Amino acid sequence: MKIVPLLGRILFALIFVMSGINHVGGAGADYAAASGVPAANIMVRLAGLLSLVGGLSVLLGYKAKIGAWLVVIFLVPVTFAMHKFWGIPDPMAAQMQMAMFMKNVALIGSALLIAYFGAGPLSIDNKS
Repeated sequence: MKIVPLLGRILFALIFVMSGINHVGGAGADYAAASGVPAANIMVRLAGLLSLVGGLSVLLGYKAKIGAWLVVIFLVPVTFAMHKFWGIPDPMAAQMQMAMFMKNVALIGSALLIAYFGAGPLSIDNKS
């Protein structure tokens, strides 16, 4: 059963590593600017860096508790800035943004669990 936390970390971290790589390159800055994010080009790259470093930390199980906090620091403002479902008049678009908002809330919960419990037995943090 030692493999279960490892598999969980891998599956959890993939979204942050993949999107982090894209955002560090500036992908999504136009969408962020259209959503009202100030200095979107800089903020998207900074968010991408938090996502990438936090995701890699959790993925590798190296300083995973700190990496999980980086993911939380990334997710909280992104969730409220980019998925404002409550202000969208189109019901279909509002439903999509609410799903993205709730997905991020679940990811925040998962990151908080890693921040508390750590990476698990098969990790660099737990190497003896």
